[in-house]
Amino acid sequence: MRTRPSPTHPDAEAGRGAASRNVPTRFGLAEREVDGDWRDHVQALDGPPVKLRTHVTEEHPKTILSFNQSPDVPFDRSINAYRGCEHGCIYCFARPTHAYHDLSPGLDFETKLFAKPNAAELLRATLAKPRYKPRPIAMGTNTDPYQPIERRYRITRQVLEVCLEARHPVTITTKSDRVIDDCDLLAEMAKLDLVAVAISVTTLDPVLSGKLEPRCTAPAKRLAALARLVEARVPVHCSVSPIIPAITDEFMEGIVARVGELGVASAGWIPLRLPHEVAPLFREWLDVHYPERASKVMSIVRSIRGGRDNDPDFFTRMRPSGVWAELFRARFRVACKKAGIGKAKFELDCSRFRRPEVGGQMRLL
Repeated sequence: MRTRPSPTHPDAEAGRGAASRNVPTRFGLAEREVDGDWRDHVQALDGPPVKLRTHVTEEHPKTILSFNQSPDVPFDRSINAYRGCEHGCIYCFARPTHAYHDLSPGLDFETKLFAKPNAAELLRATLAKPRYKPRPIAMGTNTDPYQPIERRYRITRQVLEVCLEARHPVTITTKSDRVIDDCDLLAEMAKLDLVAVAISVTTLDPVLSGKLEPRCTAPAKRLAALARLVEARVPVHCSVSPIIPAITDEFMEGIVARVGELGVASAGWIPLRLPHEVAPLFREWLDVHYPERASKVMSIVRSIRGGRDNDPDFFTRMRPSGVWAELFRARFRVACKKAGIGKAKFELDCSRFRRPEVGGQMRLL
């Protein structure tokens, strides 16, 4: 899907989600704005700008598990094998994390990625510690563990291999059908109640998907991945998210019906969230792709967020309020009832945990 630049955003990059770099101001970084006449002068001398390429930097952190005490997320620890995400989903709530590294939550988040090749080694060392107590590790909480560079690095697979060896439970959230590349590991883990997988499906329209999430797996392939995991008896959940008012909500019933036909037993939805720099990036995206309905979309978003673009408060940030929110809930509830789908609570087994070997040292039985 190639995006045509908007007259108001002439630098919009084809095949990318964000229309600009959107340098964050909350950390005092200097802003840059290219004057239109200067842009024309530079292009006359040097030709059109070089197409943005994805650049990956390898980093070697000292720890890989991140812990949280948030009262409204169902996990207390997570692993992110990568920072940044080439999928380029314009609505991604993780975009602002790039600002902590003096990079933009806009195009930098999609094109300047970081990989952690020693993630599995760090995890093994952590799980081997005598005081470590197992609880499910969430993968895919900040960036997608199966984004395109996983095919080259295979860090997610290496982490899963350690978890299978240690009998440690894992949950995975992804928008990619690359998850089925690891179906062999996932099937083995499923037999031991060690894994559950959630695949997000935002729309059934591949053209809209190409605008919203330009380098994600197409919706049809995500549905096929759900079917493959069901066949392999891996516990799966379909996340119909985010629901974007007047953009994706029309697909809610169709997605639920389709995954019900595939045998998916669990589904849920999450409303659009626009923290920090995501709000202006999303507004730019609306200006490029849906200028005629931008005001309507943002009006509904604000109506379910207490009059704000975003509600950052615990508990309410995941549970919008107002007439539109109640309408979405009712529609989703009816759709699930028709499709015979519930919202499963996957019970993963921590009792099988065994500390992995480190440096060739055998486990004490």
